[in-house]
Amino acid sequence: MQTSDSKCKTQIEVFVNRLDSVESVLPYEYSYFDFCTVIDEPSPVENLGQVLFGERIRPSPYKASFNFVFFLFKFLKNVDCKLVCKKKYTSSDGKQQKFLKRLMKGMVLNYQQHWIIDNMPVTLCYLNSENKEFCSRGFPIGCYVTKRGQTKESCNIRDGKNDTFYVFNHLDFEISYHSGQGETWGTTFGEDGGRIVAAKVQVSSLKSETCERNSEPIMFQSTVAEVEIPFTYTVSFKRNNDIRWASRWDYILKSLPQTHIQWFSILNSLVIVLFLSGMVAMILLRTLYKDIARYNRIVDNINEEDAQEEFGWKLVHGDVFRSPNKGMLLSVLVGNGVQITIMSLITLIFACFGFLSPSSRGALMTCAIVCYVLLGTPAGYTSARFYKMFGGGNWKKNVLMTAIACPGVIFGIFFILNIVLWANGSSAAIPFTTFVALLALWFCVSTPLVFLGAYLGFKRHALQNPVRTNQIARQIPEQSFYTKPLPGIIMGGVLPFGCIFIQLFFILNSIWAHQYYYFFGFLLVVYIILILTCSETTILLCYFHLCAEDYNWWWRSFLTSSFTAVYFFLYSIYYFISKLEISDGTSTFLYFGYTLMLTFILFLFTGTIGFLACFWFIRKIYSVIKVD
Repeated sequence: MQTSDSKCKTQIEVFVNRLDSVESVLPYEYSYFDFCTVIDEPSPVENLGQVLFGERIRPSPYKASFNFVFFLFKFLKNVDCKLVCKKKYTSSDGKQQKFLKRLMKGMVLNYQQHWIIDNMPVTLCYLNSENKEFCSRGFPIGCYVTKRGQTKESCNIRDGKNDTFYVFNHLDFEISYHSGQGETWGTTFGEDGGRIVAAKVQVSSLKSETCERNSEPIMFQSTVAEVEIPFTYTVSFKRNNDIRWASRWDYILKSLPQTHIQWFSILNSLVIVLFLSGMVAMILLRTLYKDIARYNRIVDNINEEDAQEEFGWKLVHGDVFRSPNKGMLLSVLVGNGVQITIMSLITLIFACFGFLSPSSRGALMTCAIVCYVLLGTPAGYTSARFYKMFGGGNWKKNVLMTAIACPGVIFGIFFILNIVLWANGSSAAIPFTTFVALLALWFCVSTPLVFLGAYLGFKRHALQNPVRTNQIARQIPEQSFYTKPLPGIIMGGVLPFGCIFIQLFFILNSIWAHQYYYFFGFLLVVYIILILTCSETTILLCYFHLCAEDYNWWWRSFLTSSFTAVYFFLYSIYYFISKLEISDGTSTFLYFGYTLMLTFILFLFTGTIGFLACFWFIRKIYSVIKVD
């Protein structure tokens, strides 16, 4: 912007970010491909979320000093043609040949550059295969025409030679701005002031250093060992008062899948929830009411023959609260699940209020990690309360496992993946200092909070069950196929997954196809629907098993809803095969490694929801019956 106000800037800052591809999980820094770089220029400080996502924002040579020459983007100052640098690759220099091979591999895998102007992504807009304008937040480094003459959708090379590489060395920037006319913030602007509302680029392959449009392209084949590439650019400014500054991201987001698909997802999920709610209401208001009334009449009647009329879920009242096997592990999983549940809810609420928008890079991941670390107290408290109710006495082991076990699984997978990323020189490899910071957050903040929560939990009296537990366990009768544990667990995850699978497509696209995700309002609704579906499904199946006189519900309630994570993993395999074009082993390993982490987190979240819902349901129904 430029006005008489000295606070407005005339120089436009241009930054470069990592390069990534939908055909590879490995992102790289801008300098990895030997483009024009900046010497001795400070880089912006990335937050924790940006570092974990592999974002490396660096100053661009298109706005700062390079080889003692200044190239500046100045507001409203068009640039006809400017040479930034020249890169020459000779056959005698092994290092140059290494960079040339990287460049060719990057074009084969369709790696995309990501630039930032005024905190806006520089977009490449073109007509896709459906003849609709699509604005990508990145632009390719070049184009590879295969031996069959095929190219990528974003490649603008026409009639290219087969098995040939074309480097997009020339960039035409078009920067749109709002002059401030009709806006309250534009009252002090003159004719030479405004705010940037869009930054677009068109890429070309030009051999000329003077940007001649009819010059030959920079092209070479894999057998060619020597090539010289001049990097040039032009800048033009365009006044556009139709786009308001507050909604300048809309043209990018409109290129994403439309919201009517999101509404279909919500409607689909609501139908499932209404169906389950009706089933649960029928059980609670009709079946359970009749059962409770019948059982209470039997207890009031001293007649022995009437007493023999007991059947169904009341028969197991003396065993339903018997402590489960592996109670320590179950309490640890539930405690960590509560931590994840509260963390995800708080993060979604912040995102719905606009604090974690796409313009705030890395804010979503930073918020999630900070919330998770600070919520160690609920995890320790919940784990301690259940472990004490189960009759456990080894409280030290319980606290340590709650603080270390589940986070250790996630951190262990993450560490292995980071070694793979580091070995491949990827920008997603976490620096050593960031690892130290994560360990400090884990052991110096989260772990003490878990100990605090466990102290408060063990200090309180154990939860009192509404009915006494018999000393001798009741024998469970032979179960039919549908009331056995495994079929019930497998069926239990179907409906919760059905509520979220459409939303999962957009989430996976944002992760692996590098698209923006901004439907946080929809996601919060789906989050609530998922909680209701997990709760109601588990309660229904739990009631059916109790009626079959099977009182082993502790682990079954957790595993029934947590099986949603298994369906998520299977869907991720389908997404990998059908939607992605990843073929190399390293990217495949990384994809399934990250997917395994997400599956484990979803396992804890959904399992905890089902367990707590079933726990509340059983305590409720057994607290209103009379037991002689």
